[in-house]
Amino acid sequence: MYTKFMPESTCPECGIRLFHENEVTLKVQETIHSKFCRKKIGETHSFMHRDPAHMNTFDSERENDSKGSPVLKK
Repeated sequence: MYTKFMPESTCPECGIRLFHENEVTLKVQETIHSKFCRKKIGETHSFMHRDPAHMNTFDSERENDSKGSPVLKK
């Protein structure tokens, strides 16, 4: 019986093991992980950062519904 080798990769920054039977998909996973890697397991991280000075709603026209009630909780 022949068992196929499953390609894998380990992130040098955080040590997480990525694996997939398709090498192209593994490369995509590696690319995505490199953009979102936390560098250390358990470290808090956010890809999108907001400037505290700009915490207002980005779309002011849709801030309230048709009755004038706020859509988002503040």
